[in-house]
Amino acid sequence: MKHDAFAAIRIREFQSFLGFRLFLTFATQMQAVIVGWQVYEITKDPLSLGMLGLAEVVPYVATALFGGYVADRFDRRKIALLCTAIFTLCSAALLAITYYDFGAMQHVEYFFYAIIFVTGIARGFLAPSISAMFAQVVPRALYLNASAWTSNLWHVAAVSGPAIGGVVYGFFGVHVAYISLIAVSLAAMIFMWFLPTFAPHHAPEDETVFQSIAQGVSFVFNNQVILGALMLDMVAVLFGGVVAILPVFASDVLQSGPEGLGYLRAAPFVGSVIMGVYLTVQRPMKRAGWALLVSVGAFGVTMIFFALSTSMWVSLVMLFLSGVFDSVSVVIRSAILQLMMPDHMRGRVSAVNNIFVGTSNELGAFESGLAARLFGLVPSIILGGSISIAAVIMTGLAAPKLRKLDLRTLSHTPHASSS
Repeated sequence: MKHDAFAAIRIREFQSFLGFRLFLTFATQMQAVIVGWQVYEITKDPLSLGMLGLAEVVPYVATALFGGYVADRFDRRKIALLCTAIFTLCSAALLAITYYDFGAMQHVEYFFYAIIFVTGIARGFLAPSISAMFAQVVPRALYLNASAWTSNLWHVAAVSGPAIGGVVYGFFGVHVAYISLIAVSLAAMIFMWFLPTFAPHHAPEDETVFQSIAQGVSFVFNNQVILGALMLDMVAVLFGGVVAILPVFASDVLQSGPEGLGYLRAAPFVGSVIMGVYLTVQRPMKRAGWALLVSVGAFGVTMIFFALSTSMWVSLVMLFLSGVFDSVSVVIRSAILQLMMPDHMRGRVSAVNNIFVGTSNELGAFESGLAARLFGLVPSIILGGSISIAAVIMTGLAAPKLRKLDLRTLSHTPHASSS
């Protein structure tokens, strides 16, 4: 039977879902570039970039598990609309404080940290609702195809967001950049508005909030395949990522402005989009476990070469390749989760996944900023890439079921959940 690469995209509800994901990701990526460059211009301290990540990750971790519980009990569409509205208001607040005279204010960066803290709370409830909503807009037979499309469109937005955010900031100023950010956030809300309401799954009447949350956590930690994939991704992103310190690399090593930062931020996502298109038209991977391990290891290697580069072109190529390998990891991990999560606890399991994956980005930002200050910019990146490679070796040895993972078999096993 011929593989239909566009099967999922023909579903109207999935089209609205993708539109929401596209514009929301576009907005969050724009915000990262705009706020990151603005704060570094104010402080000239790489640690301040790490503090931005920490300001978001702390409330995110504190609320994510409760967000998963809420996603399994209430209308996920309404949750997504409310949280996106909060994100939009935070963008408006960022625009408002840019009108103050920075030179006359001390520690103005704390205003940015406070606003980003609020967006972290919104993310804690938004992320599990979006992840759990996935299975309600596409049938199980199309999970793999839809996962590839979701990953690909996410990377399209992640390419456009930082590039356009940096260019708009550089050529038109920070005020126009924030106004553009608000407009994109509102567009995301419009797409979510057109999705129907989905009734939540029935929950046991005598089950407490903490008992419900514990079920989701237990499911993840008792599943070798899911836990192995999440741990592998978390370590790689936590120690191997360089996104948070790209403003320092662009300014101090490559001597470029916000336009150059936008290109650097976009390069890995260009690689991800190209690989994502390839994965969309392919059948599920038979040796998906090995592909996951190899892709994460190759990601670490590209980070080491990036650290040694003093050329904009070489740096762009290394970041491009890192995106190619990251795309393989993202698609495989997403397929594993969607295929192995029970329907009645998708919100809670998604919350655990988002803590592993989502917080690794923000904690990775803090780790990158701190390591750059303690060890220097280049040594810190080399160390992070080496840790990623070591994580691949350790995970491969500790999780044999992950090594042997076959997505073709898994896609035909209803709600596979073997540990």
